Amino acid sequence: MAIMSFIPERRGLLALLGVLAMLDAAAAISVRDDLGQTITLARPAQRIISLAPSLTENVFAVGAGAQLVGAVDYSDYPPPARKIERVGGYHGFDLERIRALKPDLVLAWASGNPQRQVEQIKAMGIPVFVNEAKGLQDIPGLMVRLGQLSGHEAEAKKQADAYVRRLAALEQTYAARTPVRVFYQVWQRPLMTINREQFISDALRRCGAVNVFAGLASLTPTVDEEAVIAARPQAIITSGGEEGAPLAHWRKWRDIPAVRRGQLHVLPPDILVRMGPRLVDGAEALCKAVDQARRAG
Repeated sequence: MAIMSFIPERRGLLALLGVLAMLDAAAAISVRDDLGQTITLARPAQRIISLAPSLTENVFAVGAGAQLVGAVDYSDYPPPARKIERVGGYHGFDLERIRALKPDLVLAWASGNPQRQVEQIKAMGIPVFVNEAKGLQDIPGLMVRLGQLSGHEAEAKKQADAYVRRLAALEQTYAARTPVRVFYQVWQRPLMTINREQFISDALRRCGAVNVFAGLASLTPTVDEEAVIAARPQAIITSGGEEGAPLAHWRKWRDIPAVRRGQLHVLPPDILVRMGPRLVDGAEALCKAVDQARRAG
């Protein structure tokens, strides 16, 4: 009789364990990164290290800033990011420091981080999510995936939706207006610009602007002053770059329509150079500058 009563109890226990196993499996988080790799976490990451300033911004944007235990140099936005412990910069990382921080997730940048060191981090058994956002349209999806990995999916979707709405509104407002020829200056010495594949060129298109060097082969090609003069841009725009007055040297070239009409625009730094949620702020500032040049004739 004792044996007979034990069998259903044992079966009940096994069934309970099976249910718990299924719940654990359901609680696991699986996200595909931009290299096509699937990152699976048993639970939302609580100790995150970011290896790019843009990724740091995205983590804060989805509400997971308090879970960041390490970041790289120039992770300066929002202001609380400046207090996060540094683990390196663009030239490399302190792998022992990363190990000591015991992260349960590392966020890497495919084209901006040393691949060898990223592979070494993976070899430590630390999950690594690799990002390679290329355009303004990639930011919402990145935020949603970071929200899933950090346990802030609802906030991430809210922020992503707000970003999409703002970007769509900018395009609806400006894209069909009279085209404006723009020279976008990335750097002064050497003089560098962007081609059509660079994401700022996508923002220009949404503003109803024409990138005068869109057809060049390199993503950020070097050009000379004579080429800019020949292109006759109606606006010359930059964001960040050198300190001081990065466009002041153009004022001597009165034959350029942008110079003659006073359309030299320096946008706030960082908002149009990092692949993060502030890109829509940068796009808005860019559209306003382009529209000013449009009204100037």
